[in-house]
Formats: sequence, structure tokens, C-alpha cells
Amino acid sequence: MLPALLTGLFTGLSLITAIGAQNAFVLRQGLTLQHIGAVVLVCIAGDVLLINAGVAGVGAVIRSHPTVLDLCRWGGAAYLLWFAVRSFLAARHARTLTSEKVATRGSVIAAALAITFLNPHVYLDTVLMLGNVANQQGVSGRWWFALGACLASITWFTTIGYGARLAAPLMSRTSTWRVLDVLIGCTMLTVAVLLVVG
Repeated sequence: MLPALLTGLFTGLSLITAIGAQNAFVLRQGLTLQHIGAVVLVCIAGDVLLINAGVAGVGAVIRSHPTVLDLCRWGGAAYLLWFAVRSFLAARHARTLTSEKVATRGSVIAAALAITFLNPHVYLDTVLMLGNVANQQGVSGRWWFALGACLASITWFTTIGYGARLAAPLMSRTSTWRVLDVLIGCTMLTVAVLLVVG
């Protein structure tokens, strides 16, 4: 019970802490202090849903229908490319935390949903990989593993989403925003290229 839960927690953390499109988006929203609660909730709910789907055996269905992953791959790559271009364009303009344009809750939630569900890596990590590892824990152990992996997502997204506020004083400098926009743009572009070639 406890070993399976801890295995799920640490396996989940090892996969989720890699810098990727979703983490960059959550961090950026946390820095702008815009609808971060909704973003964190969407990311956690998405992970919990996909982790439990993987443990329940949906990974086998996805493996037998590779077209689903292909659709996500191309849709995700297009979306991430657009997001990268938007970040690079934003880096050209001087701005600070107080000059950030306020986005609507609906547009932020839509962006969080797109970054969560249009990224095939999320299916590979949560549904296939975590699902496979979970099912090695035995009939009851796999659900304890799933609980641990879900706790990893809850901890991680809450930490980077709300913890980003601590960096808010640093974001009063326009140069910091430029660096952040360029880094986010590079992250999104890299993930988009990897989706296309991988």
C-alpha cells in the first residue's frame, strides 16, 4: 500500500517536473496572477483523469488506435508553434507585471485545456507510462500508485502556479519579461518540433 503510493508519487514527480509546454504555461499564468486557480485546477483535473484512465487500461486502446495520437501530435504542434510565435513577438515589447494585458477566464481555461490535451506527451507519460508502471503494482497496488501519481500532480501544479507569485517582484523589470518570453517561446517551439519529428 504505502510502497505503491510512494512509487506513484516519485514516478509522477519525475515525469511532471520536466520543463515542458504545460509547466511553462502554468508558470507564466502564476507570474501574471491571472486566473491561476482555474489553470491549476484544469491541469490537475486533466492529469488525474489521464492517470486513472491509464491505470484502468485505456493505454491499450490508445496503442491500438495510433491515429488518435497522430491527430493530437499535429494539432498540438500547430498550437505550440502559434504560442511560441506569440511569446517571441511579446518579447519585442517592453512590459512589466503591471502592464500585462488581462485575459478572460474563458480564454485562459481554453488555453490550459489545449496545452493539456493537445500534447501527445501527456498521453505517453500519464496514460501509457504511468499506466504500465501502475499495473505492475498488483490489483490493489495499482490504485495506490495512481493516488501517489495524482498527489504528485496536485503538489507540482499548486507549487509552481501559486509559488510563481514569489517571483513577482523580479517581474517588475522589463528585461526579465523579455527573457521569460524568449524562454517560453523556445520551450514551446522545441516541444512543437519534437512532436513533428518524433
